[in-house]
Amino acid sequence: MWWPSTVIGAGAGFAVASIPGALLGALLGQAMDRRLRIQGWEDARERLGGRPALRDEELLFLLLGRLAKSDGRVAEGHIHQARQEMTRLDLGEPARLRAISAFNRGKAGKGRLDRYLRRIGHQPHGAEGALRACWRMVWADGKAGHHERELLLNWGRQLGMTRTQVQALSQEYEPSRAAVASGAMTYAAALRVLGVEPDTDADQVKQAYRRLVSRHHPDKLVGSGASEARVREATERTRELHQAYALIRTRRGI
Repeated sequence: MWWPSTVIGAGAGFAVASIPGALLGALLGQAMDRRLRIQGWEDARERLGGRPALRDEELLFLLLGRLAKSDGRVAEGHIHQARQEMTRLDLGEPARLRAISAFNRGKAGKGRLDRYLRRIGHQPHGAEGALRACWRMVWADGKAGHHERELLLNWGRQLGMTRTQVQALSQEYEPSRAAVASGAMTYAAALRVLGVEPDTDADQVKQAYRRLVSRHHPDKLVGSGASEARVREATERTRELHQAYALIRTRRGI
């Protein structure tokens, strides 16, 4: 891919020192593109305008904001789900503020999202993780409209996933199916899942959560030859850990 700084560097180098200069300018420009995360001319315009590159978690909330507003109105359930995603990612206060800003920018619905989808798609398991979060946002108000579904099918296509794969993720978060599959988790059950007591302090709860997620995350099975059943089990276990931690944090105001 020929990115903006790469093209400009090659052109400037050629003007100064012909082909050797063009090669050197292209290499320097490419290094700048990668360092500043510039993947297109729109990114370049943002940097020239003083807008910093979005961090990975901000990209997700940009998509979530666009999705929440897709049917014309952001419901309270969407706001609550955005907070849940921040909890799921264990974002600190500065990161939360950046996520909120990205979510609001997404709601404004301005600009194309292609370059953001490319960035997410280049990350290991980024496409599936992003679409899972998006489906959770879709179902946050209890229904999935036609426009929301088509938007996610289009995003999935750009992320390299088939229509069937995208729709399968939707079924995991559809309220009626999720209720049958997992049931409502109680506070006592959440404590048992994380292996902590009601009086365990907040830092120890967080450590237990992170330790268990690290141990059971399905990403650890990549390249190990694990069966699909084992991957599904690890995915479900990780989702259960996320749910338990979110419930404990909400209950205790952590």
